[in-house]
Amino acid sequence: MAGLSLLLVAAGAVMAFAVSDRVEGVDLIATGYILMIVGGIGLLASLFSNTFGGVRSRTERTVSPDGRTVVEQTETKTR
Repeated sequence: MAGLSLLLVAAGAVMAFAVSDRVEGVDLIATGYILMIVGGIGLLASLFSNTFGGVRSRTERTVSPDGRTVVEQTETKTR
């Protein structure tokens, strides 16, 4: 999601600042700003979900010295 957000910000910046053509019925500068805002919101949402949301799991595997017994412990946490 963060990659798409960065792509939207970059495309919006190009449209708002680097394109000098005109399209009838479309304001390219306003469209560029809208893309940058949507990309920024997506980037913030991605950072927020990666920092505060999600599930973290850890698995430990222990094998006895004779190699016959395997003990697995799985721990799952929500942040």
